[in-house]
Amino acid sequence: MNLFTLRRVLLPCLSLLIPGQLLSKPSTVPPEVVVVLYNTEDEDSKRLALHYAKARSIPEDNLVGLPIPAGDEISREQFNQKIRTPLCGIFDDRSWWVREVGSSGQKQPITLKRRVLVTMRGVPFKIARTLDTIPEGQANKRPFTPNPKGNEASVDSELSLMGIEGYEIAGQIPNPYFEKDQSLLNLDNPGILLVSRIDGPSLKTCMRMVDDAIAVEKSGLWGKAYLDLSQKGKGYEQGDQWLEEIALMNKTAGIPCVVDRNIDTYVTNYPMNDAALYFGWYSHHRNGPLLNASFQFKRGAVAVHLHSYSAFELQNPDRRWCGPILARGATATVGNVYEPFLSLTHHFNILYHRLLRGYSIGEAAYMALPALSWQAVLLGDPLYRPFRADLEIKLSDQEDRDYKALRHAQFRWGSDEEALIPKLRTYANKANSGIVFEALGLLARANGKEEEANAFFTAARDKYSGKADQLRQDLHIIDVYRGAGNTKTAILLLQKIRKKNSQIPEEQAVTALLNILDPPSPPPVRLRRKR
Repeated sequence: MNLFTLRRVLLPCLSLLIPGQLLSKPSTVPPEVVVVLYNTEDEDSKRLALHYAKARSIPEDNLVGLPIPAGDEISREQFNQKIRTPLCGIFDDRSWWVREVGSSGQKQPITLKRRVLVTMRGVPFKIARTLDTIPEGQANKRPFTPNPKGNEASVDSELSLMGIEGYEIAGQIPNPYFEKDQSLLNLDNPGILLVSRIDGPSLKTCMRMVDDAIAVEKSGLWGKAYLDLSQKGKGYEQGDQWLEEIALMNKTAGIPCVVDRNIDTYVTNYPMNDAALYFGWYSHHRNGPLLNASFQFKRGAVAVHLHSYSAFELQNPDRRWCGPILARGATATVGNVYEPFLSLTHHFNILYHRLLRGYSIGEAAYMALPALSWQAVLLGDPLYRPFRADLEIKLSDQEDRDYKALRHAQFRWGSDEEALIPKLRTYANKANSGIVFEALGLLARANGKEEEANAFFTAARDKYSGKADQLRQDLHIIDVYRGAGNTKTAILLLQKIRKKNSQIPEEQAVTALLNILDPPSPPPVRLRRKR
């Protein structure tokens, strides 16, 4: 398809603005307000700090190295002696804040010249529960038995309040930035630090996270969103509601969104191609696409799986969720080092809304977090803005052109789907775009038009050249039948496509789904003969 034809179908725009971005544009967080903390006992920690500071033009004076005990977890005493107290001393000595005793009788910052703290790999990320609060015989048990009044915490969450003295460490402290919709620099209460961490399974992974954030925000994050609802019923409704709201946001923003509303998570090796965004739950350890050795998130991806201990082993590429997500190429994620309880973890709907508004992921994560001095951790460059409000995109750009066309079309005609759908169908035919036909199918499903959705998925399968992408269209169609209660047809289709995809690792998704819908008979029980 030549450029002239493309322009006739979808006129290029000077900037691609989603509806939320028509509001005031968030201010950019400048590098001068960022402090970088590394462990002087770990050469890689210092190396990573220097790499990040150079990449973000952070002043050399803002780098702080402290001799900190090695390991993932430290005691409360070690945290205070080795991290909090010396770091507060540096903030005092360098006049990075002014603290006074407030009306509550607590000494706290009244002005704060450094607003963001980024901890490097090599700085411990967990503070252990104090021994006097651990039941007898459980001192070495990890994770701790969940307790809403426990005093274990994320190092980073505790550092958010390091300028405040005398607060109760048991339980949580309300986050004054929660649910705000304003830039960090405009926050009325200057008493907290926004703390993020560049950490993960390896130094190489951490370096890549930094480089990817800077590279991708120049051109924007483009691709598909994948959501995985829990559907486990009572006690899980809040998390599912967050994901349903994200699905609506994606529809409004023109981002193709695959939603799994089945009680099982995405099946083993699900073909999650072009995954720029992922929000899901609820499984203890990585599964689904992350079990596929060849799977990689799209560069710049923000990917999150909600679980109580998702960041408990954040440097492990194979266990829990944060480590595997980063090992598979994501640029940023959030998680919990110990049990946070659902209502006190990051509210995904707020996190995603603020990202779409153009905030940095650091600001978005803190606006989505109800409590500090608790269990949350943000992994990634806090200055990363995947959806910059000032980003200018031309449809003549070849890279990610179909995703840009979808966003532009939604902006132009999204309020009138009778105009939007024919425009996109014409574009998809002329551009031979499986991406746009699939997006049309997903939109039809979101509107409850299942037959129309299947027709679009069939067209997408014909346009895609990759077998994994073609398989995903078949799985969409099968999910339509499954959702309608027509399990028999779904099973027949799965059996039909299994042989066709036997040469690709994503075929395991077919087998896994067959085992769910048509589980094999258990082996016969052999009874022992009496002698």
